[in-house]
Amino acid sequence: MLYNSPQDKGKVVADLRAAIEHRATWMYLLIEEARKEGLEVDFARRAITACGCFHGKTKFTPTEDLTAFAREFANPNGVDIFEMAVDAQADELKIDFHYCPLVAAWQKLTSDEKKIAELCDIAMEGDRGIASAFKGFTFSLGKTIAQGYRVCEIRFKKR
Repeated sequence: MLYNSPQDKGKVVADLRAAIEHRATWMYLLIEEARKEGLEVDFARRAITACGCFHGKTKFTPTEDLTAFAREFANPNGVDIFEMAVDAQADELKIDFHYCPLVAAWQKLTSDEKKIAELCDIAMEGDRGIASAFKGFTFSLGKTIAQGYRVCEIRFKKR
């Protein structure tokens, strides 16, 4: 995205982060209500995986090229919002997130670190679903901000 000034960029990033925080708040409150009704959270995993699969098939260009995939997955807005460090090679795509608006939202709602880590893992079903649309790639999640680390490590590797 092109910005007319650094202030424009800052406002756009802040607005997009706020939108993601809003959706993370929805997720938290939906799961909390489901728990009150005695439901297990597996429904959320299935739904978010389905969303990721849908996006993997409809939002991304089919490719076996990790560097081409990286340009779409780690687009300029995403890089700015999540403060991503991206290393795209032919055989591996390494993305380190240095900020997470989802975790920022959940930390406003609870101080339960285990709950935040679980919510993060559930949310990551979206990325797992996206990755599943690319038969030539594998996906792995390393450290996460939700687990208390300073970074989230997302990796895609060529099969």
